Amino acid sequence: MRISTLSSHWLACLLGLILLPAAAHAQGDDDKIDADRPDFVDASRVLGKGRWQLEGGYAVERDREAGVRERTGSTPLLLRYGATGTTELRVETEGRMRYRADGPGVRERERGWDDVTLGAARHLADGGGARPSLGVIADVTFATGSAQFRGAGVRPSLRAVAEWELPRGLSLGVMPGLVRDHAQDGRRAINGLLGISLGKDWSDSLHGFVELAAPRIARVRNGGTEATFDVGAAWMVSQHCQLDAAVMRGLNHRTADLAWTVGFSFRP
Repeated sequence: MRISTLSSHWLACLLGLILLPAAAHAQGDDDKIDADRPDFVDASRVLGKGRWQLEGGYAVERDREAGVRERTGSTPLLLRYGATGTTELRVETEGRMRYRADGPGVRERERGWDDVTLGAARHLADGGGARPSLGVIADVTFATGSAQFRGAGVRPSLRAVAEWELPRGLSLGVMPGLVRDHAQDGRRAINGLLGISLGKDWSDSLHGFVELAAPRIARVRNGGTEATFDVGAAWMVSQHCQLDAAVMRGLNHRTADLAWTVGFSFRP
């Protein structure tokens, strides 16, 4: 992770607090920043036409198996741009990667860059009453990363998002999806994914959530299922800037034992 890069991101967020408060107070609640971070379930709504939003942070995964301790650090980054009133374009990556493993007879160190994902999101319907807000996200991950972190070939995915506004400041988000990936033996495989997130607005600026996430639902021969239980919170510093943190606990042996992330979202 480059400290100068992260510092510039935080500086941009802080500058937003100084330069944009008047504009934020002049707009309604519907103009509050709506970020995909830090939970697994994405937003069903998109940015307005001509607007852009940057979401980034630092993430760590820790795992221990057969006496070997593994640690992976990444700098996830998502850039969103409103192409129309209902469609946004997206560029995403896990950014700079650092991996290390230590154990009896094992000492590995790897550094490099992750693959890049290009995609688009479309808002399909507004929510109201029992009706959810609906969206769909399609993207493609390309094998552009460093050799040690590069995936196999081109991997398209499709996700649907439904969000319900519930009484007492609660909200429910559900995101099923499909990913076309490559198995360890080189075969192409279509795997599933699913996220279910329950959120709570504790105040106008503080939001918390608990979540069950399965970023991969697959047969054993295709890598098996990965699943986590997540807890996190986001603090809206202004209508244009959000800070967040989350902790993820692995639910099976194929998933990292523990992961955490801290980050920001900024929209001018």
